[in-house]
Amino acid sequence: MPFSEVLGHARPLGLLSRSIARGSLPPSLLFTGPEGVGKRLVAQAVAEALNCLSPVGASTEACATGTLVAPAIGVAPASVPADLPFDACGACAACKRIAKGTYPDVLRPGASDTGVIKIEPVREVVAAAAYRPFEGRRRVIIIDDADRLNADAQDALLKSLEEPGASSVFILVSARPETLLPTIRSRCARMRFGRLSAAEVTRVLVERHGMDPDEAHAIAAVADGSPGRALEAGSKAYREARTAALAALRTAAKASSPRARLQAATGLTAGKPTSAGEREELATRITMLASLLRDVALVSQGGDPAELANGDLAADLEELGAAFGSERALQAFAAADRAISALRRNASPKVVAAWLSVHM
Repeated sequence: MPFSEVLGHARPLGLLSRSIARGSLPPSLLFTGPEGVGKRLVAQAVAEALNCLSPVGASTEACATGTLVAPAIGVAPASVPADLPFDACGACAACKRIAKGTYPDVLRPGASDTGVIKIEPVREVVAAAAYRPFEGRRRVIIIDDADRLNADAQDALLKSLEEPGASSVFILVSARPETLLPTIRSRCARMRFGRLSAAEVTRVLVERHGMDPDEAHAIAAVADGSPGRALEAGSKAYREARTAALAALRTAAKASSPRARLQAATGLTAGKPTSAGEREELATRITMLASLLRDVALVSQGGDPAELANGDLAADLEELGAAFGSERALQAFAAADRAISALRRNASPKVVAAWLSVHM
């Protein structure tokens, strides 16, 4: 996928494109940021830009010689955006094979069955990095979830990151870079990728995954800027979580006392048998609950219906808005946010659900 087709991340994409155009791309890069926001996709886009047979913004001479230099200022093709002076075409044989994962000069050391990246596959890519590419201009080593590298594997990487081959680029991708050795982090140029906007997440879900626009909009509102998280939830899990959250709100709306509101906790916690699974499911349901409460507050204040994250539940939201009112909905929203924070600190799911039910 070319840089131009990646949604969001305008600043890091522009920096990467300009660095490739000038031939100044650092040989060792560390892509950090939340899980599922597109870091791996950008790493692939870098590999395509470095090895594309017909890169956009490159002269015919540059393509023939393999020198990655953009046209002189003032003569760049009109199709090249000013912020992306160099990009892959996305259509040539090299780009297609990189996208499919079959290009010989793009290497990805895999993890073991336990999820750890051990020293053997790292040694293999390090050895390959010492030689010229098979057919491309640059060999690109992409290490997904680099925080899974064990200590021996990280030690094996150090020399290559410090003195990489002239024709190789290492890209480490991690949502938890603090777990990497300081010596690894210090040898890489770090680029941070932020969360996408809800509108950008919606576009990803609709345009690239064929999701219904209303459902995509609702999921994007609670995906915390991560298309990956939105996709992991899946439509079935999303519907189940939202149904449970809606039922809990209805129970709380009808309850005449805090004791009666405790009944709502039963619906929120029902599900996974293990504590870890229960905590994860409860976090999802409370996130959906927060989304509904935000809409209830909006309806209570006479807000624009187009701003609703759960627009397909307009009738239910109107009913809940009448029962809750704006102030109570906002207080419950704040309580939901505190509940999610407590779950992340490993609080008991049952205790969190009970506390939240009382505060709704």
